[in-house]
Amino acid sequence: MILERVKSEGLAQISYFVGSENEAIVIDPRRDCQVYIDIAQREGMKIRNIFETHRNEDYVIGSLELAYFTGAKIYHGPGLAFKYGETLKDSQEFCFGKVKMIAIHTPGHTDESMSYALIDLDASKEPILVFTGDALFVGDVGRIDFYGPKETPRMAENLYNSIFNKLLPLGDGVMLFPAHGAGSVCGGAISKREHSTLGLERILNPILQKNKEEFIEFKVSEHHETPPYFRKMEQYNLNGPPLLGHLPSPDPLSPKELQKQMKLGAVVVDTRTPPSFGGAHIAGSHSIRLNRLPSYAGWVLPYDKPIILVLEDNRDLEMAVRYLIRLGYDQIIGYLRDGIDAWYKEAFPTEQLGLLTVQELKKRLDRGDDLFVLDVREKGRWDEGHIKEARHVYAGHVERRLDEIPADRPVVVVCNTGNHASLIASILRREGHREVYNLLGGMAAWQDAEYDFVK
Repeated sequence: MILERVKSEGLAQISYFVGSENEAIVIDPRRDCQVYIDIAQREGMKIRNIFETHRNEDYVIGSLELAYFTGAKIYHGPGLAFKYGETLKDSQEFCFGKVKMIAIHTPGHTDESMSYALIDLDASKEPILVFTGDALFVGDVGRIDFYGPKETPRMAENLYNSIFNKLLPLGDGVMLFPAHGAGSVCGGAISKREHSTLGLERILNPILQKNKEEFIEFKVSEHHETPPYFRKMEQYNLNGPPLLGHLPSPDPLSPKELQKQMKLGAVVVDTRTPPSFGGAHIAGSHSIRLNRLPSYAGWVLPYDKPIILVLEDNRDLEMAVRYLIRLGYDQIIGYLRDGIDAWYKEAFPTEQLGLLTVQELKKRLDRGDDLFVLDVREKGRWDEGHIKEARHVYAGHVERRLDEIPADRPVVVVCNTGNHASLIASILRREGHREVYNLLGGMAAWQDAEYDFVK
């Protein structure tokens, strides 16, 4: 038997290729699915089946795409009216090569959530590993808030029962393979440790140390942000997303061509670093650093408008496209040929964004400058410590709460390290705020400088 993890950068999403003899399955494939086909060809295997752990909320599932190329059958859990694939039954078994897989209905994260236990028939008659989807992570368990606050007690109880009555009884030595790692929005505090067993989680996972009542109370009281793009993902992953066939191939655009597309409604996404964006950028563009596209794009980018990229290096194009199509952004029509240099070399106007170091901000606050310090971090980070003079509006809510941010005062945007702040600062500039600053290094730099903060 072979097993390979396929990690999707930025989303902290993990899919799996499992093969035995000349047959293989894939668990939760991503949309840019060539990687699984390549593994199958390398190993001389045929992908027979595709198994989904649940209707994913944070990325476009690649099941239909992979089935289109391989002819594999798609399976998912009961309780939703999927427009594609086949519905599993609890305890349903599948065999491929010398492997037996048992489908286990484990509701809680969502009602249709499934886990999959694998038995290597060459080694044992008992499961040796389990794919747990978003039910159980390393150091954490799945969030339960997607159906609204009235449903969270029911979902919490279901999740507890799934973990303690269906997963942990598989055995302490069973290896754990979840659908996400550290950094995923589908959990609260997933461990950076990538490998675990059910026994280790039973002992080390802090949430599994709680009794049933404590577990339910803890889960119900959790607070998670829900990006607006989740609704689009749920729609795609229920009905089936559009087939790509291949990755989009954006056109190289001259400054004149880019400007023309902007006038027609295209959205410009600048993936350079915040200092580069601050130095010179195209007016109205969004500042989303390349490796933050999976985290931030779904909060601010529309699905009904074409997207144009401004890159630090043209070699970043493929990665940017992959990040965006995994979130369902397929209208990536072009990128600025030769980068921002080409823009200002042809005398097209640029804007600048203010950049402040923590030392400069501290000096200006101490002398009483009339600054509006806007902290856009998650509530938990804000509660852990913030600049005394700051106001809190979470980044994902800024566009709905613009009336709380004065347009007649300089605004300093603060996040953890300066990346999210650059996006919010670019939005404020587009909305008419003329003097906006990104705090370089964010609260991490403020604390490293040992400046005072409050809780």
